[in-house]
Amino acid sequence: MEDNGYIDLYFGDESHFGLTPNVPYAWQTKENQILLPAAKGKFLNVVGLMTRKNDLFYEVLETTFNSERLISFMDQFALTINKKTVVILDNSPIHKSKKFINKLDEWREKDLFIYFLPPYSPELNLIEILWRRIKYNWLPFKSYICFQNLKDSLTYVLNNFGIEYDIIF
Repeated sequence: MEDNGYIDLYFGDESHFGLTPNVPYAWQTKENQILLPAAKGKFLNVVGLMTRKNDLFYEVLETTFNSERLISFMDQFALTINKKTVVILDNSPIHKSKKFINKLDEWREKDLFIYFLPPYSPELNLIEILWRRIKYNWLPFKSYICFQNLKDSLTYVLNNFGIEYDIIF
């Protein structure tokens, strides 16, 4: 249905970004070690809705997301749609909260439909690929020097997703 233009299809989730870098591996010599600072403290939480065409609707917070914040985000998203839209979400507690579930009928009236994935199946949510690419490929080492660098780098990547950064599905 999405391929034929009948609906818009989005994959949604939240991700956490902090000053502890995500480096799965790196080649280095004994003489030229790669050192990255690691710090706890401030963090950024991103909630996003992504299409297979690399469209991204997102919000970044320096606090945690709760049901009210997620509902507000979804209400803002509902104002942007112009045809039947399906959002695929996992079964995290924030997505299954009573407050969130109580909004489903209201969103359905606005042609916004929420579809929940089967439990324990993050591989079916394509936005997980976005979070992984940002953390492991697109954020440069300098992002972890200080919180402002992380914030600036993450904002740059998110704003340029679909332009400079993309995923081919």
